[in-house]
Amino acid sequence: MNIIDRRLNPKGKSLPNRQRLLRRLKTQVRKAVAQSIAGRRVTEIDADRSVPVPMEGIGEPSFRKGMGGTRDMVWPGNQKFVKGDRVPRPPGGEAAGRDGAESGEGEDDFTFTLSREEFLDIFFEDLELPDMVKRRLKQSTASVPVRAGFSVSGGPQSLDVVRTMRNSMARRLALGRPRDEDLEELEAMLAEAQASGDRDAVVRLEAEIGRMRQRRLTIPWVDPVDVRYRRFESRPHPVAQAVMFCLMDVSGSMNEHMKDLAKRFFMLLYLFLQRRYEAVEVVFIRHTHEAKEVDEDTFFTSRETGGTVVSSALETASRIMTERFPVDSWNIYIAQASDGDNLSSDANRVLAEMTNRLLPACQYFAYLEVGDPPSDNWEDRSGPSELWRTYESLLAETVPLAMRRANTASEIFGVFRELFARNGVSSS
Repeated sequence: MNIIDRRLNPKGKSLPNRQRLLRRLKTQVRKAVAQSIAGRRVTEIDADRSVPVPMEGIGEPSFRKGMGGTRDMVWPGNQKFVKGDRVPRPPGGEAAGRDGAESGEGEDDFTFTLSREEFLDIFFEDLELPDMVKRRLKQSTASVPVRAGFSVSGGPQSLDVVRTMRNSMARRLALGRPRDEDLEELEAMLAEAQASGDRDAVVRLEAEIGRMRQRRLTIPWVDPVDVRYRRFESRPHPVAQAVMFCLMDVSGSMNEHMKDLAKRFFMLLYLFLQRRYEAVEVVFIRHTHEAKEVDEDTFFTSRETGGTVVSSALETASRIMTERFPVDSWNIYIAQASDGDNLSSDANRVLAEMTNRLLPACQYFAYLEVGDPPSDNWEDRSGPSELWRTYESLLAETVPLAMRRANTASEIFGVFRELFARNGVSSS
């Protein structure tokens, strides 16, 4: 068997060689991606990024002919050391003696560019939806029988009587099989002819009835060619189902900077779900003093604003969960982004909704609190927000709740990785 790789090579590159290089440099590339996260924005995902790799990282092992055995060698010019002496370190540490040279040559670090796909594959490599107890989606599919038309063979239990009789009727009409009514009519005419003594009519009608009966025997009522069986084929079906609820605060307390951070977080989350999982439903909910489910475009582009009542978003998510996503068959995840501002009078409703309905039902609840960039003015600094304190009172080892803060766009990548790390996170 010959296997031919017909994938298109990137311009000026050999794809197999590039893949071998990435496998060899996997550790160095992963470190470089981690270092680039701090300075990379979500909108720069499409941009290629250069990755420096130390020269020693690309060295290849080589074989050479050995002399064999143990050899003792004496080098000329040694008037200080004898066999067994330990060579002391040069004074001043490792860097001593490394003065700049007036001439000479060297090699810089090896640098190559990661494409968008390569960067995202490495970035999402060790991320997943935590605690997927009803099996992980990407690897859990079962073969489910699905109707796929009809077959000419099968078992008695799969016989389709309606389709079989339809085929039989079409064949009988096409071949002109005599009907029962036609035969009864000729027999009635024969009886009249016999009663009247018309021998010519009797002979003619008997011959016609004979031919009609012979034709009925030749063209049976149901022929094997008419029989049809219901056909089924196996199709992969996800055993586990998951839904991600995205809750975003768009109230008046969320300035443009905060909304930008929240949108970046949800953009990254949406991209992550699309790449890593095959069957994840996404529900978008925006809220001010009231919440409503919206489509993807409205979620990311609408400029609606208003007051802040966080419990409205939680109650909307709970209602949708009850109506469309039963807990016994769905893995439920919730991601929320807010500046933490909420009415003090709403805290009890938030606690009740989280404690009684959402946290017991969901696999994981990720809360991102966005804020303004750090300021040197001490008067601008305040303590934990109202919503942060409310959620903090719920934290326990058995509660699937994780909380993180982000104040700048450069923190979004790192916060996202912490929230969806494979081993789970806790509040910080």
